[in-house]
Amino acid sequence: MPALSDVVDLLHEWYPPATADGWDAVGLVWGDPAAEVRKVMFAVDPTLEVAREAAAWGADLLVVHHPLFLKPVHGFSAATPKGRTLATLVEAGCGLLTAHTNADRAADGVSEALATAVGLTGLGPVQSSSGDPLDKLTVYVPAPDAERVRAALAAAGAGRVGDYDTCSFSTPGEGRFRPGAGANPTIGEVDRLEVVEEVRVEVVLPRARRTAVVAAMRAAHPYEEPAHDVVELADTGTSALGFGRIGSLPETTLGDFAARVAAALPETVHGVRVAGDPDRVVRRVAVCGGAGDFLLDAVLSTDADVYLTSDLRHHVAAEFLEKQGPALVDVAHWAAEWTWLPVVRARLVAALGDTVDTSVSTIRTDPWQFRP
Repeated sequence: MPALSDVVDLLHEWYPPATADGWDAVGLVWGDPAAEVRKVMFAVDPTLEVAREAAAWGADLLVVHHPLFLKPVHGFSAATPKGRTLATLVEAGCGLLTAHTNADRAADGVSEALATAVGLTGLGPVQSSSGDPLDKLTVYVPAPDAERVRAALAAAGAGRVGDYDTCSFSTPGEGRFRPGAGANPTIGEVDRLEVVEEVRVEVVLPRARRTAVVAAMRAAHPYEEPAHDVVELADTGTSALGFGRIGSLPETTLGDFAARVAAALPETVHGVRVAGDPDRVVRRVAVCGGAGDFLLDAVLSTDADVYLTSDLRHHVAAEFLEKQGPALVDVAHWAAEWTWLPVVRARLVAALGDTVDTSVSTIRTDPWQFRP
């Protein structure tokens, strides 16, 4: 049976907290990392009703998309709604974990789940972000010492590319130098030109690890003045990490696509609102789970025929349509983000098997209740 820390580590591996926006509040809100986890429930919103449902089911962890405490608090008195929610979970021994903008950006995250739910394929981000910026280090090493330097670079955090580590590229060559007065050369003599068989070693590294990697290189290198350079790499926009998703589907019309969306999402009072000609041809679709008006400019620069998102305001939508860009499909915020819950649940089941029971909350936390 996994510990809470094991489950948290998995979720943080899939949806790294470091990729969340600076204003966001994600990660483990409450819970004992050493506690055993037998049951995990998933929900969009950490409402009091959802907390009571998790407690009644005997959940050991409630995973939600929206933060319970987005702004700093000095306490969580049960006299307040949010305090009652957390108090309910604490009393039941149920931990609480939030994955918000870090889950929005990620592969198999919120927008990707929405795109998959409505049948899109060939997905990529609408607005790509590569995560941690990268550097490339190049260093010239005497051939007999090259392997020791490569190992030191890898141990310091360089040479990671996707799911691979200890990555480097090497080319042989000649190093030429003449030690000056005051030098203490490892190879050669003062005032004598030397030619040494060297290897050019190149590695990529997270920019945040630059100081540590260069220090490790210097410590492992036999020369007192190693020849090296560090270059900051540009974002090529090819990362799977980013906001929104854009993909393709077999040719259809805007009217039929809207019907497809309505069938794929849980029913809400909001329903599906459409701005555009129902007979418009649709082949390419951009989506953003949750409030997506911040991506409108990015969507306009794509080849999308329609943009599916939530919470579009009157003037913003009207001005967007005046630019003769994609049609708009606006759905309930809760419904769009709900599509992620079965996805993250399935990932946890695949990772942990029958060691845990999982459940998606049955409570509809969309705030709109009825139309007269």
